[in-house]
Amino acid sequence: MAISRCCFRNSNRKPFRMKSINNWLILFVAVAISAGSSSISYAQTAKGQTTVILSLDGFRWDYPDIVSTPNLHQIARNGVKAVSLIPSFPSKTFPNHYTIATGLVPDHNGLVNNGFYDPALGKSFSMGNKEARFGPEFYGGEPIWITAQKQGVRTASFFWVGSDVAIQGIHPDIWKSYNQEIPFIQRIDTIIKWLSLPKDQRPLLVMGYYHEPDESGHDFGPDDVRTLKRVHEMDSMVGILYHRINQMRGGDNINFIVVSDHGMGPVSSDRVTVLRDFIPESWPVRIEGGNPNFNLYADGTWADSAYISLKKASHIKVWKPSEVPQYLNYGTNPRVGNIILVADSAWSISVQKPKKSYSGGTHGYDIRNTDMHAIFYAVGPAFKQNYVQPSFQNIHIYPLLAYLLGIQPAKTDGDLKQISNMLKTVKK
Repeated sequence: MAISRCCFRNSNRKPFRMKSINNWLILFVAVAISAGSSSISYAQTAKGQTTVILSLDGFRWDYPDIVSTPNLHQIARNGVKAVSLIPSFPSKTFPNHYTIATGLVPDHNGLVNNGFYDPALGKSFSMGNKEARFGPEFYGGEPIWITAQKQGVRTASFFWVGSDVAIQGIHPDIWKSYNQEIPFIQRIDTIIKWLSLPKDQRPLLVMGYYHEPDESGHDFGPDDVRTLKRVHEMDSMVGILYHRINQMRGGDNINFIVVSDHGMGPVSSDRVTVLRDFIPESWPVRIEGGNPNFNLYADGTWADSAYISLKKASHIKVWKPSEVPQYLNYGTNPRVGNIILVADSAWSISVQKPKKSYSGGTHGYDIRNTDMHAIFYAVGPAFKQNYVQPSFQNIHIYPLLAYLLGIQPAKTDGDLKQISNMLKTVKK
C-alpha cells in the first residue's frame, strides 16, 4: 500500500492554502456514531446484482473540480456523487480502508494508525513490518468479505487492506498478494475476468485498490501539475473499467462504486515541529506513527513529563486519550498509547530535525480539514440518477455494501439510514 511520507525534494509548488470549512461540512461533527441502530431491512431486493468497489488512494474530493475527470463526471450524471466522503481519524491509508471494509472507526477496528504499538501483545504494527502486517491479531471487527462468506456470498479482492490477511482464518474467495508493480490495466483485465466467471464461481462483491494518486501527491504535493496529471490518468482507468463493465453481458446488473480513503494536504520543511526538541532520546518514551500523526507510549511519570513538555510545542495538538475531541471517535483503544499527537493542518511532525529541505504532501490531519476529504461515486441498478449526496462518514459504506449484497451486516458504527436517500428503493 502507498506509505505516507515526506519526500525530500525541491519543488516549485504554489504556496499552500487552507480551504474554508463551510457550515454544511461542520454538521457531521455533531452526528453520533449509531452503533448499528438502523431499522432498514437488508433482504435482497434485486436478485443477481453484483457490486464492484474501487478505491483510488489519496484522491481528494475536489480534484474533479481542478482537473478534467470526464469519467467520474459521467458516473455522477448516471448515478450518485457525494459532496465528499469524510474519512475517519486518523486520515491514514490502512485505518480508513479497513474502516470502509468493517464499518468501524479505527479506534474500534484496531488499526489506530499506519504504525502503532499494542501493549497487550508487546508488538508494534507497521505497514513495512511483514510479520505484523499479516498478523490477524491486529485486525478487529468483521470485514465485509467475511460477513458475505458467512452468508454464502462469494467475494474477490484485488489488494484491499486486510484481504491478504487470514482474519478469523478467512480470506475472500479470490484474493491477491499485494504487488504494486502490477499495471492498472492488468488489474482491470483481472476484475473483468472475475466478473465473467460461471455463475457458481462468480463473486458478487469485487473490491479493488489503486495506489495512485496518493504516491504522486506525497512526492509532489496535491496541487503540483504532475499530481494533477496522475489524477487525470486515474480517471481514465476508472473509465476503462466502467465502460468494460457496461459492455459485459449482465453489466446492467452491476453496481459500480468509486471511493478514496482520504485526501491530501501540502507540507514543507518550512513548517515542522521536531519531537526531539521536547523529548530527549534518553527518556523512555516509545514513539510510533508517522507524519503528521504519532502515538507515544510511556510509564507513569515519564508519560506526564512527555505530556507537559510537548504542551509547550507549537503547531501540534497534544492529547491524553481522555482529551481527544469527541467528534474524532478516538482514544478508547489501548493501542493509541498515553499521548496522541497530530500536527496542525499543513504542518509536519518529525522525530529528528530534517536534514534536507523538502515539499510535498501528506494526510492524517483533523477530519475537519477538507483537504483530508475523499470521493464517493456510485452508479448501477440500486442507485438514483444524477443525485448529489451530502457529505457523509465512511463508516456507512459497510452497511451499504451489505444492503447491495442482500446480507445481514454485523453490528458496526455505520448506519445505512444516513445515506439511504441515494438508493432507488429501501425497504424499512
